[in-house]
Amino acid sequence: MESALTTVPPSRSARRIASADLPLAVGPAIRMACRIVLCACLPICPACCLRWCAHPLCRIVRVMDTDLILIAKPSSQALEKTLVEEVSTAIGAHQPNWLAEGEACEWPLPGLAPGDHGELETIARGIVGDRPVDVAVVPTPKRRKRLLIADMDSTIIGQECIDELAAAGGVGDEVKAVTERAMRGELEFEDALRGRVAKLAGLPAGIIDELIANAITVNDGAACLVETMKSFGAMTALVSGGFVQFARHVAGQTGFEHVQANSLVIENETLKGTVEEPILGRDAKLKALRSLCETHGLELDEAIAVGDGANDLAMIEAAGIGVAYHAKPALREAADVRIDHGDLTALLYIQGYPRRDFRR
Repeated sequence: MESALTTVPPSRSARRIASADLPLAVGPAIRMACRIVLCACLPICPACCLRWCAHPLCRIVRVMDTDLILIAKPSSQALEKTLVEEVSTAIGAHQPNWLAEGEACEWPLPGLAPGDHGELETIARGIVGDRPVDVAVVPTPKRRKRLLIADMDSTIIGQECIDELAAAGGVGDEVKAVTERAMRGELEFEDALRGRVAKLAGLPAGIIDELIANAITVNDGAACLVETMKSFGAMTALVSGGFVQFARHVAGQTGFEHVQANSLVIENETLKGTVEEPILGRDAKLKALRSLCETHGLELDEAIAVGDGANDLAMIEAAGIGVAYHAKPALREAADVRIDHGDLTALLYIQGYPRRDFRR
C-alpha cells in the first residue's frame, strides 16, 4: 500500500485547476495517493492521518479519475490521426485507447477536479471544430451502467408517433408545431398532450398498425445498444411520453425488457381522442427511473438515461450519465453528454465498451 506521504504527478489539466483553485498565499497544490488535491502547507492527506491544515485560506479539492472520449459519426472517417494527436498534446496525455479504430477512442485521465471536466470538454471541442465528432467527459468509477432508461420518440425511433397519427388524420402541421414547442419545454407537457390527442378523435385504431408497418423506423444502433448492455447484465427500460400501442412493438424490435408509456383510449376500434390518466410526463419518467433502481437494488449513478426533449430533463439530470441524443437545446445544456453526430452505439463507447464487445 502506498504511504499517505506519496505524491503522484497530476495531469496538466488537473495541475492547472489546482493552481487556480488554491490561493497563491497557500502555495502550490499537490495530489496525494488517495487522490485529494492539497495545498503545500498540508503534505499529509486528512483521509490517511490525523493532521489537518488550519490555514484560513486553505481549501481541499477532491478529484476523480475521468475519461475523455471522442466518437465520430459512423463511416465518416472523421477521427483522423492528426486530430487525435492534437487532442493528446493539448491535454498532456499519451495516445488514446481505441474502442473502434477510426471511430471511437478514449483517454483515461487520473485525478481531475469536477470543475475541470467542462474545461477539458471545451479544449477538445475547440480542436474538433466542425468535424462530425462527439466529445464526452465522464467519471471512470461506475462507468459501465447497470440500467439503461430511454425515451422512445425521436430517440430510439426516428419519429414522433403523435405527429404521424396527426398527419394520417389531416392535422399534421398543427399538431407538429405543438409537439416542437412541448419538446423545447415551452409548453407544459401533460396539457399539450391532451390537446394534441383530442385532435385524433375519430381515427380508426387500425391506423396504428399501418404506421408501425410503414412509417416507424428504429434509429441506428438502438438494438445493438440494448442487446449489448443486456448481455453484460444491465436492465433496459423504454419509458416514453408517447404511446404504449407503439412502444410495445418498438420494445419487441429492440429488446427492451421493461416498457412504460401513455395509452390511447380506444373504443369500438376508434380513437376516442383521449389518453389514459395519469399522463406519463417529466416527473413520471424520473419516478420510473427511481422505481427501477429501487426495485433492482441500484443507485441512481448506476443508470444511463437518454432522450431528446425537455420531457426527459428530470431523468437525464438524475441518472449517473445523462445523454442528450440529437436533442433540443434545453436538454443539450443540461445533459452530462450530448450526441449530435453519432448513432446510439455512442452510448456504448461512452461506457467504455470496445466495438468487439457489441452484440448486433
